[in-house]
Amino acid sequence: MKSYLVIGMGRFGSSVAVELYQRKNDVLVVDAHEENVVGLVDLVSDVIIGDAKDETVLRSLDIDSFDCVIVAMAGTVEDSVLTTIMLKEMGAKMIVCKAQNDWHAKILSQLGVDRVIQPEHDMGKRVAQLLTQRNVVDFIEISSDYGIIEVVTPKRWVGKSILDVHLRRNHGITVVAIRSAETGEVCFSPGAESVLREGDVLTMIGTKKDLDAIGALR
Repeated sequence: MKSYLVIGMGRFGSSVAVELYQRKNDVLVVDAHEENVVGLVDLVSDVIIGDAKDETVLRSLDIDSFDCVIVAMAGTVEDSVLTTIMLKEMGAKMIVCKAQNDWHAKILSQLGVDRVIQPEHDMGKRVAQLLTQRNVVDFIEISSDYGIIEVVTPKRWVGKSILDVHLRRNHGITVVAIRSAETGEVCFSPGAESVLREGDVLTMIGTKKDLDAIGALR
């Protein structure tokens, strides 16, 4: 179990906080407005009503005790930047920030933030990928280089085993699950001898470059 501090309980911040808690993590949320946190009392570990731009408030939270701090403030860019600077000075182990635009993202990157997220931009890229790659069911980014993709078995692979396709050797891809088109059942960690059938959905992990190539197959 890891510990997270989430600052700012707008739609993005609250959804991240609740999801982290549901995944069995310790989650403390902070927001300056009571109405933004009152509904989260039973959905996260603890809530604090306080202005994260106030250095006294931040210092009271023992910032360096958290595995990760997520800055999801919905105020001005200046508020986000100021809070991030103070978090860096207080020894935050890892900082993830929501950026409102490209300019904001650039500033945060220059501050040495571990990861910058632009929710609308990132979702736009994801939707575009789904629309342009016909056999892609879903894509999840797990780092700047790696991802998990779900694809309907390309026609050229139908009737062949995972070994026959040489996914790991030729594509650098690992199949972690197969959902049968016939029964709907999911086989996790399928063996090399598993046969790929028409309509099956394959869950695979690999680099984004390799996954893009797989998603383009017909």
